[in-house]
Amino acid sequence: MTIARIKKIVVAFSLGWILAVVANLGIAFHFFPALGQSIRPETAAAQLYQKLDFLPLENQYQSQISGEIATDNTLMLRFLRYHEYVKSRPSGYRFDWQLTFADYFGVNEPIKADRYPGHRNLVANPLEQDREVITTLSRDRRNQIIAALIEIYNPQSQQSVEPVESGVETQTNNDRAPVLPRAGSADLLWP
Repeated sequence: MTIARIKKIVVAFSLGWILAVVANLGIAFHFFPALGQSIRPETAAAQLYQKLDFLPLENQYQSQISGEIATDNTLMLRFLRYHEYVKSRPSGYRFDWQLTFADYFGVNEPIKADRYPGHRNLVANPLEQDREVITTLSRDRRNQIIAALIEIYNPQSQQSVEPVESGVETQTNNDRAPVLPRAGSADLLWP
């Protein structure tokens, strides 16, 4: 193998890695559009309470610092903080929110009381009461919460789909067999 051939291989390999990195960044920015623009749990919780009037506040806990009722420390704020900060789950996917609900039901991962949001700054740890309230929500209500969270955290996912006119048939190319590469086609990749 000549030195020129080795240089071509190294350049091609390097370009391949660079293209892979760029493609992965593009995918990351497509699937995680809020990189650098993430919504704070406080903002998301406020929006969630505006969208869903059935959500209980559960904000009757006393602050350890001031001794007053911490009215801004709500059930949904603790839920969001648990999801994002304790479990480090992404906020744009339905399945991850379902996992968080499953944690509250005790069927996925155990929630540790000493890591639950509010255990350090509230007089009483709200974990058990929060579990009780969340487990009383119907499946439909939980699905409404998840849908609202997806809309809040990933508004681009709410793209409208144009309806297909009835009576118009679309033609597909499923009748043709796929073209398979021939033996030795990989050699065409190298100059």
